[in-house]
Amino acid sequence: MNTLNTVDILAAVDELAEPLSDPHTLYPHGGVGRTRPQSLLGGAAGLALLHLERARSGRGSWDTARAWLTAAAREEVSTGRNATLFYGAPALGFLTRSVADEPHRCPPVLAALDSKTIALTRARLTLAHARLDRGELPLLSEFDLFRGLAGLGAYHLRHHRRHAITRAVLNYLVRLTEPLPSTSDGLPGWWTEVSPNGEITADFPGGHGNIGLSHGIAGPLALLSLALLRGVAVDGQRDALERICSWLDTWQQPGPWWPGVITRTNVETGQIAPSQRQAPRWCYGTAGLARALQLAGIATGDTARQRTAEAAMLGLLREPDQLDRVTDTGLCHGLAGIGQTAWRMAADADTGEITGELPHLCRRLLARLSPPPSDPELLDGTAGIALALHTLGTHQAPHTGWDTCLLLA
Repeated sequence: MNTLNTVDILAAVDELAEPLSDPHTLYPHGGVGRTRPQSLLGGAAGLALLHLERARSGRGSWDTARAWLTAAAREEVSTGRNATLFYGAPALGFLTRSVADEPHRCPPVLAALDSKTIALTRARLTLAHARLDRGELPLLSEFDLFRGLAGLGAYHLRHHRRHAITRAVLNYLVRLTEPLPSTSDGLPGWWTEVSPNGEITADFPGGHGNIGLSHGIAGPLALLSLALLRGVAVDGQRDALERICSWLDTWQQPGPWWPGVITRTNVETGQIAPSQRQAPRWCYGTAGLARALQLAGIATGDTARQRTAEAAMLGLLREPDQLDRVTDTGLCHGLAGIGQTAWRMAADADTGEITGELPHLCRRLLARLSPPPSDPELLDGTAGIALALHTLGTHQAPHTGWDTCLLLA
C-alpha cells in the first residue's frame, strides 16, 4: 500500500473510533444479552479491545481504554454455562491479558480469571469425554470457537501454552476427530445431529458436518495447527490434522472453494450443489477456512496444501462477483473479517500476491462506510471494522493479539 492509502485508512479508523470513546454514552445501562459488559461479541469488553489496541500502538488514549476496561468489569463475572471465550471469565481474562504483554501488570486479577477459566474448561472437558464414552455425536457448542472448547483452547494456548489444561484441550480435539464406534456410515466424529442453528430441523434430516471457522471443524483445525506451530503437541495431533484435512479435501470444489456445511444428502451422493457456495466470509465461507488450511499446511510442512489455501484466498479477492456477495462490513459476515484474514494469510504466504490485493479490498470496505455503521460492537459492528482497518493501515500484527479470538493467529 502507498503512503496515501495508509493515511486514508488510519484516518478512517480515527473517525470510526471517536464516537465510541464514552462507555456511558453507548451503554448507559450496561447492556443486555450480547451487549452485556463482559461480552466480547457486542458489549463493553469488545469495545475495550479496540481502544486497547489503539492505545498500545500509540494512536489512542489510555484514559479511554481504561474507561472501557472499567465498564467491561462492572458486573459479577460469569463462570456458568454461558461462560465462553466471548463471555464471562474467559472473555475478561482475554481482555485483561491484552493490556500488556507482561502478566505482572495486573497479577491478582489475571490469576483469578485464569483460575476460573481453567476450572470451567476442565468441567467442559469432563462432559465432552463422557459424551464420547457414550458413543454419542456432539453438539456444535461442545467444540466450536464461539461457545465451545476450541474457543477455550485458544485462550489457553495464547496465555499459558505449557499448562496441562492446554494439552488437555488438544487431547480432546484429537479424540473428537476419531470416528465413533457407534457410527458405521463413515461420518466424522464432529458430525452433529442438529442443524447449524443448534436445533433439530426438517431442513437437515440426519444432521450435518459443519465446516465453518466460527461453529465448525475449521476452528479445531486452526487451533491444532497453531499449537503445533508454537511447539505444543500431543499424541495423535498430526493424525487429527490429517483426518480433518482429508475430509475437507473430499468436499473441495474447483476454484477452490468449500461449502459451509455438508448434509446427509451430500454424503450419500458425494455431490455438492453450486447453490451451496456461500459468500466468502470469515465465519462460514472460504476466507476463514482458507486461513485454517493455510495454518495446517504450514504446521505439517504440506506446501501443496498451504498453496491451495492461499490460492483460494487470492481467487476470492480477485473475483468481484464473490466479493459483491458480501453485503456486510463487519468481522463475522463482512469485508472487515475478510480483510483481517487476508492480512494474516499474506503475512505467512509464500508470495506477495495476497498483499497486492489488499489495497483494493480496503477501498471496497472504506466505500461501504458512508454512512458509518450504527452498531458499535466488535463482531458485527464498528469496533471490529476499526480493528481490521487498524491492522491494514499500520501493516502490523495486533499488539493485543485480538484476532486470536477469531483463531486467525
